[in-house]
Amino acid sequence: MAVIDRHKAWLTVAMVFLFMLINFADKAVVGLSSTAIMSELGLTHTRFGLLGGAFFWLFATSGVIVGFLANRLSTKRIMLTMSAIWSLSLLPMTGRVGFPVLLGSRVLLGAAEGPAFPISMHAVYQWFSNRERALPSSVVASGAAFGAGIIAPAVTWIIVTYSWHAAFGVLSIAGFIWAMAWLLVGRDGPLRAAAAADPTIHSARVPYRRLLLSRTAIGVFIGGFAAYWLIALNLVWLANYLIKSMRLEPASAAWVIALPSAMQILLGVGIAWWSQRLTLGGHSSRLARGLLGCLCVITAGVLVAVLPFVPFTGLKIIIIGFAFSIGNVIFMLGSTLVGEISPVAQRGALLGITNSIHTLAGLIAPVVMGILVDVAADPSHGFRTGFLVAGVLVATLGALAAGLIHPEADVSRWRSPAR
Repeated sequence: MAVIDRHKAWLTVAMVFLFMLINFADKAVVGLSSTAIMSELGLTHTRFGLLGGAFFWLFATSGVIVGFLANRLSTKRIMLTMSAIWSLSLLPMTGRVGFPVLLGSRVLLGAAEGPAFPISMHAVYQWFSNRERALPSSVVASGAAFGAGIIAPAVTWIIVTYSWHAAFGVLSIAGFIWAMAWLLVGRDGPLRAAAAADPTIHSARVPYRRLLLSRTAIGVFIGGFAAYWLIALNLVWLANYLIKSMRLEPASAAWVIALPSAMQILLGVGIAWWSQRLTLGGHSSRLARGLLGCLCVITAGVLVAVLPFVPFTGLKIIIIGFAFSIGNVIFMLGSTLVGEISPVAQRGALLGITNSIHTLAGLIAPVVMGILVDVAADPSHGFRTGFLVAGVLVATLGALAAGLIHPEADVSRWRSPAR
């Protein structure tokens, strides 16, 4: 059994938290800058939706490739390389640029950030056993919430006070600072190649076809795709919706955008703690992780569907907070489910594939919303249709995922001869 230094384990969690914070701030800055960018470059909603979706053009492909590399290469080195590339990709935006350069920068940034979430989870899983992973996973997911929303007022202040170009520059510098710190303190965990250290995971290799077509994998793919649809809308369109449809000032919109992230942190840690308590109490992973996570996705879908029909009051702000936060629980619990059914030697690849399938929603959702807004009589009607369509889709996929996820049955199959 590998010996685990708890101080080093939680230091790794803290660094990975910051890694995800910067990662999602890089994603969110375009949405926060949407009105300024559209005005400076003369973009339509459809073209800006294309810009938002461009981030995901190579996102899925790089996630799969780096996921397989993570089975063999040092996680520390992979994360160091990723952070350096995405920091470099932001530098051109510090000056005046045309649409092609901005588009190319987002494509490169997406390629560098595509593997971030699965690699982050893989790094953390090297320090914690299967039964202990829900809580540290929630801390990592909270880093994404901080980057996507909690720091939104600060980023918006930079945009309003200086320019959207300055905001890109600040985030580029933050990425370089993190890379230097990680070079000094980052390390791979003792459970990296120690399958025997975690007796709850089947260590024999399983054909990838069986892994990818398992009930649990397909269920996690579907549930995560649904939840990522809302992440994409949050990152690309929520600020624009609040400013153009709800008539808020950018600074006020930034505070509303911060609410889902704050709630995601509270809900993520709370539900992770509850899930871990259920698991340690003897409840099945299907219940403690699968059904619980999918219920969160269904709830998010229902709330998004009703969102545009509620007047802008305190209730609408609360609905925004829950709608764009609670569904993200599936990424944390879904990763633990994938880690549970994956042999250790294949876990990095399967986490990468899972994340890549989830983020395919990022290719579609921003463009669909942009088209619906452009073809509508006015932006308010377009956003209303877009949120209704998104809500129905997300709730339906969440229910389908809940019926599929069953890790105990899948692990039992791995121990049986393939048919």
